[in-house]
Amino acid sequence: MESRSPRLSNNLNISIPMPQAELTAASDSACSSYESYLRLQELKKLWSSKEFPGWKDELILKPAFIGLEITFRFISTVLSDPRPYANMWEWKRRLQALTTSEIEIIALLCEDDVKTRAAIPIVDVTSSDGVLARETSSAEVRKMSDETTVVSRVSEASLLPRLATWHKSEELAKKILYSIEREMHGIPYTLGLGEPNLAGKPTFDYDAVCKPTELHAFKKCPSDNADLDIENQTLYATHQILESWICVSKFILERIRSRIDSRSFENASSDCWILEKVWKLLKEIEDLHLLMDPDDFLRLKNRLSIKATSESDSFCFRSRELVEITKLSKDLKHKVPTILDVEVDPKGGPRIQGAAMKLYRKKAEFEKIHLLQAMQAVEMAVKSFYFSYKQLVTIVMGSLEAMGNRTFVNVDSGDLLGQIYLEPTYFPSLDAAKTFLDSWGHERGR
Repeated sequence: MESRSPRLSNNLNISIPMPQAELTAASDSACSSYESYLRLQELKKLWSSKEFPGWKDELILKPAFIGLEITFRFISTVLSDPRPYANMWEWKRRLQALTTSEIEIIALLCEDDVKTRAAIPIVDVTSSDGVLARETSSAEVRKMSDETTVVSRVSEASLLPRLATWHKSEELAKKILYSIEREMHGIPYTLGLGEPNLAGKPTFDYDAVCKPTELHAFKKCPSDNADLDIENQTLYATHQILESWICVSKFILERIRSRIDSRSFENASSDCWILEKVWKLLKEIEDLHLLMDPDDFLRLKNRLSIKATSESDSFCFRSRELVEITKLSKDLKHKVPTILDVEVDPKGGPRIQGAAMKLYRKKAEFEKIHLLQAMQAVEMAVKSFYFSYKQLVTIVMGSLEAMGNRTFVNVDSGDLLGQIYLEPTYFPSLDAAKTFLDSWGHERGR
């Protein structure tokens, strides 16, 4: 039987890719106004303060806990809203879902951090006699056995324990506490926010890391106005949470690159899947704008002078850090040759594609396959975020704002949001390898 080399099907349609989007932040003045409005410099000081020598993941987990604590404050703000037309039922549902997503990601980050547990700030709550220190007033004693008494310490500064005692938020807070108990089940310590801690585990020193008292000291927005106070606080808190998780993403991306360079592919794969979840969380945070009252929000928008004069001036591009993590997520493509142990062919040959096909077919180094799949999942999450954001701006502010306040725009003439989610794959060699394998398998009748 005559042997035939694999070839692409004649039915395969190839389209000419559009130019890749040149992603840049908005003007310096727009970015500076955005940062001033959110008091980002003060937040960054809390995110970047390194106070626990030896705890290597402090700068990843600290902004995550700060984002979570701001969410607790946001819950208090929303449930204090006196406006009868606020959609309180949907706000509660969305904020519970958001908090659960944050806790899930924090638990995944803590899982990775367990290897350096000795450096993690832990309050050992196991006691032989159940004696409480006078200063530890928010704690409870539970007898686990004849020999062991557990002192469950609860954060004294976080808002969550207080939300659990307020009639408007009691039910929501209890659901959050049970989420913490569930997600932290496999971690050798618990967060100490009032969750049941049925296993009697040591408690994370939440107050020392998150510093809720310092954080809530600048909860007041610089442009507060009594007329639109609730709507302003909603916008303010939403974007502070967003920026906290953008900061988390940045450090995860740094760790991914470091782990790929050190050939720790399975750990890099785990980080990529966490990064994908964070991008989905950013979309979830942005979607909270859907619940803002249209008239109140648009009046606030005009007062804050939030108006795009071009596609590159869209509100999301006023976040310099969002633009940076988008670029860093796209730049993961440059790590593919390192993962596949090949050099880029200077003549443009299919060297990387061939190595990828060999990897997919043999399945011997499955940790590399896991990593490549996770990197492509990050690409999908990035593009999904910007596609969703484009629709969000249209719904919340109107189609004219989504087009940069121009009466007509097309993808080729400056629709930056459109270019981001419509641009070709970040991983053309992986795409070509899968396309070729699929065509080859089809012709062989596999």
